[in-house]
Amino acid sequence: MGAVFPGAADLAAYRRNLFAGTDAITDVPPGRWDPEVYYDPHGSEGPARSDRFYCRRGGFIDELTAFDPTRFGIMPAAVAGAEPDQLLALRVIAEAVADAGGEGQLPADRSRIGVILGRGGFMGVATARLDQRVRTAHQLAATLRELAPELGEDRITAVREAFQTGLGPERPEASIGLVPSFTAARTANRLDFRGPAYTLDAACASSLLAVEQAAGLLAGGSCDLVVAGAVHHCHIATLWSVFTQLRALSPSQRIRPFDRRADGTLLSEGTGVVLLKRLADAERDGDRVYAVVRGAGVAGDGRAASLMSPLVDGQVRALEQAWRQAGLDPAAPDALGLLEAHGTGTPVGDEAELTTLARVFGPRAAGAEPVAMGSVKSMLGHTMQASGMAGLIKAVLAVHDGVLPPTLHLEDPHEGFARTRMRPVTAAEPWERGRAPR
Repeated sequence: MGAVFPGAADLAAYRRNLFAGTDAITDVPPGRWDPEVYYDPHGSEGPARSDRFYCRRGGFIDELTAFDPTRFGIMPAAVAGAEPDQLLALRVIAEAVADAGGEGQLPADRSRIGVILGRGGFMGVATARLDQRVRTAHQLAATLRELAPELGEDRITAVREAFQTGLGPERPEASIGLVPSFTAARTANRLDFRGPAYTLDAACASSLLAVEQAAGLLAGGSCDLVVAGAVHHCHIATLWSVFTQLRALSPSQRIRPFDRRADGTLLSEGTGVVLLKRLADAERDGDRVYAVVRGAGVAGDGRAASLMSPLVDGQVRALEQAWRQAGLDPAAPDALGLLEAHGTGTPVGDEAELTTLARVFGPRAAGAEPVAMGSVKSMLGHTMQASGMAGLIKAVLAVHDGVLPPTLHLEDPHEGFARTRMRPVTAAEPWERGRAPR
């Protein structure tokens, strides 16, 4: 496995933070967007404005983004103008290979190694800079011609060129780093993986869908090892504007999954990947196995009131499909010991998820041990396309190390817990094998 998330430059740091219950949420660094320009603490009280944000806290990895291009045969000049997600994905996947024992543990036939990465179609910082150079500069000049024609063409041209110069030098050699779909391809190119390599976008489901598709490639026999994961490194003001207008961000600037006071999510970023093999192959090759994926389920909601209104029926179908594929009964008393939830901290989302869990896993029986439940978003915020991977790696480490990690800020549990077999875990606990299934 490999990871870089807020407060954690690598997998080891992420493990420490998970079990220690470290809150990695901070104020937005001024280099991302300037709070003096965009932040309005009272913005949630009136009509939404696209250029004023009522929330300024989230998860950031600014100090954790070291990347050595020469290690991967990339010219340094091609780095500064590229989107960071391509480069961080490459770094994290290389770290995952090292975590698995290095190149010697990879299949000798490189055509049997695939890469599937979730990545959103958001405009990143480098693409935004190019858009400003190509379009905004000329729009600025056109506006000046209309409103201040007395400046004259020479002066207007000088303003346009000064605006473009302020964006930094042009870097045509970095243009390949602006293509979102090349995120997986660049990794395959630099690490010489010759199997399927592609990028997908299924919003918050992206990284778990990557795992499901990777399992399909392994089960179908077309690959012997697949890298699955997701990247999300987009904190430009435009994305914050979208979520501000959706009213999805927390006005209290605190993410509280499954708490009665939950009032919204917080934006975050990160990259996480896992290396997947068929279990028999991993055992034959002497691999260290963190955990086994028994089943996966994929479903959609169909028509709903809106895209922001999740339907319980769709979630139920996905869970039931996964448990059916695993050959397990989710309603059995000893079915599970931990449930890592999506847990966005939005009232609508949390309510729908608890209702789903009540339907799939049933109510708590008298005298039965409740099932531990949590959401890593309470520590990181919502890492968007990478959120499923943040949760999967957390759950895998819990299984492997025998520790139930805490969920933060869950002080007044949602009334929906009463309908379920679940209990929130708010402090790290030992997860002994005899107590609940790992």
